[in-house]
Amino acid sequence: MKVWVTKYAMSGKGVIPCEDAKSSHVDTMVVVGALFLHKPDWHTTPEAAIARAEEMRTKKIASLKKQIANLEAMTFSAEE
Repeated sequence: MKVWVTKYAMSGKGVIPCEDAKSSHVDTMVVVGALFLHKPDWHTTPEAAIARAEEMRTKKIASLKKQIANLEAMTFSAEE
């Protein structure tokens, strides 16, 4: 079974195609080598995988923007 893995998309590896995945548990889990992947970390079409990776990227950007805003709002004082 061919699947596209998105579990590590944000680590810089992108969408990883895998040819030798074995389906298990009513199509909610696949096994690739020694790796067990649950939905939504794998997809049956490259289009679905790309859409998920884009969703992950968008959420990560929003999270980082929030972190930056929090850091910019921070103030420090040396008073006791």
